[in-house]
Amino acid sequence: MITKTVRSRFPHEVGEKVEGCVILERRVVIPPNPAEMRRGVYEYVVEVPPAPAPAPKSRSPRPPSQPAREPAPAQESFTRATPEEMGGRLIRRLPSR
Repeated sequence: MITKTVRSRFPHEVGEKVEGCVILERRVVIPPNPAEMRRGVYEYVVEVPPAPAPAPKSRSPRPPSQPAREPAPAQESFTRATPEEMGGRLIRRLPSR
């Protein structure tokens, strides 16, 4: 059984579910103060359900009716245009006021 600690500002009882986990223990960290309309802070020890095991990936052979794909052609490299290639336009940045 795997457990973890969860803090909450909401009061729950042992046996309820919080964040999808069953509460095993409850501890009051900061008691509520109704005069100041302040909620309390509670710490719960919860049982974490076991995570489902990932399904093993099975590689099935390709059906003979489908031909194998050819590899994609290599992409050409790309470089930015020089000012001469852009027609000599100059971009100027204005200072902020």
